[in-house]
Amino acid sequence: MLNLTQFMSAAADARPNAIATIMGDRQTTWSEHRHRVSRLASALRHLGAKPGDRVAILALNSDRYTEYYNAVWWVGSAVVPMNIRWTAVENAYSLNDSEAKILFVDKAFAPIVPQIKDQCEHLKTVIYLDDGDAPEDMLSYEELIANSQPCEDVRAGGEDLAGLYYTGGTTGFPKGVMLPHRALWYNNLVIAKMLGVSPEARYLHAAPMFHLADGAAGGAASAMGATHIYIPMFDVEAVLSAIETHQITHALLVPTMIGLMLNSDAFDPKRLASLEYLLYGASPMPEGVMRQIIERMPKLKIAQGYGQTELAPIVSTLQPEFHVLGSSNSKLRSAGRAAPGTEVKIVDKQGNRVPLGEVGEIAARGMGAMQGYWKLPEKTAETIIDGWVHTGDGAYMDEEGFIFIADRMKDMIVTGGENVFSAEVESAISQHSAVAEVAVIGIPDEKWGEAVHAIIVPKKDQAPTLEDIVEHCRPLIANYKLPRSVGLQEESLPVSGAGKVLKRDLRLAFWEGHERQVN
Repeated sequence: MLNLTQFMSAAADARPNAIATIMGDRQTTWSEHRHRVSRLASALRHLGAKPGDRVAILALNSDRYTEYYNAVWWVGSAVVPMNIRWTAVENAYSLNDSEAKILFVDKAFAPIVPQIKDQCEHLKTVIYLDDGDAPEDMLSYEELIANSQPCEDVRAGGEDLAGLYYTGGTTGFPKGVMLPHRALWYNNLVIAKMLGVSPEARYLHAAPMFHLADGAAGGAASAMGATHIYIPMFDVEAVLSAIETHQITHALLVPTMIGLMLNSDAFDPKRLASLEYLLYGASPMPEGVMRQIIERMPKLKIAQGYGQTELAPIVSTLQPEFHVLGSSNSKLRSAGRAAPGTEVKIVDKQGNRVPLGEVGEIAARGMGAMQGYWKLPEKTAETIIDGWVHTGDGAYMDEEGFIFIADRMKDMIVTGGENVFSAEVESAISQHSAVAEVAVIGIPDEKWGEAVHAIIVPKKDQAPTLEDIVEHCRPLIANYKLPRSVGLQEESLPVSGAGKVLKRDLRLAFWEGHERQVN
């Protein structure tokens, strides 16, 4: 059976004294890691966690995040990694929707727990991840481990639910993507293969651990019994220092992070001398940034991973041999070829393959495919058709099988590596007393790739400013979803015969001169 804890157990058996995790001054061997996981799993069982239950976490990166993953799977429950950039309202929604009874939280998010608990009738237990005394009404993570005896792994696997991963919603509410052990297990091995991860590798968790991009890369490290090193969150100096201090060999960063690092005065290629592989994903890489890192670090092996949560997440990879300048092998604008074991086709609205070079929608199927959206059978049926997951991304494929992203068929914006569904932002803005109509689109932005732009038809004698709209939306949606610019217009928004706002018409002025409608 394809079981996620078997990677940890195999490493603990084969390399018991090898270092599994390093977080600041803390480090554990693979044998110690499995022992702690077994005790934490026992504590979860005594707290009522059963196979199939959902157990949530809201925390920054740490070694205990990896222990949480393995302990939840050890008892046969499913993880619910919560977005650290969401508001309390958004995270309360995902907790209620998942019906999670147990929540792990660290000191960064402990202050908002009372606000979350007030909105979550199912939530019974909160476990405090950090050292020191646990806040009132929370249990101490380390005390739970210390006071529990090891227990047997229930060996959940295959089609058993491994996690609910919440993604932005096309209807204004997040959707829970149901990923079984099978999907994550497959992704772990694919990433390990594509990045050349060995047991001697040292992987840096710099991207947020709630995100499946880091989840898959971290899973690859576990699959090979490699070493995990953690920084709480991305910071240029923290990344450079960790790579230099711990001789990091593998890292995953989103393009915005890479741009910030390259443009920092602290950047020095010598500090990254140990780095062998750099994986990027979550949003397209600006070609200028790509050229800069290739020129400044010519020996670094760079790989791209394209995917989405619904595929756990990998769809295609662009390998290092295609990240070159001035060569016939250069494919810098491509999202790569289908990952091993994943089938990809480009289809029209009827689901038929389109000719090579013609733009259609990317559809994929394989072992990484989700089971569906939690409690949303209609949305599932719209997305999974005859076993193919329809991604909502427009692209074409060349004669060599390389995929080139050209557009987005879903009403989605990708800003700084985060997905923003326009409907979520429109829902929040529409509640402002001065707004009569609103449409939200993505416009090109040099730093973030795309920026959230709101086009508003105000009510009579009203003229809301960007500041007005942002302050109104701040309690309702995460900071990265807030509009960065606002345009007011007197005439109603253009609509189709079916009454749907014509977003493409609104986008034209902003995207004129661009080869593709994504950035």
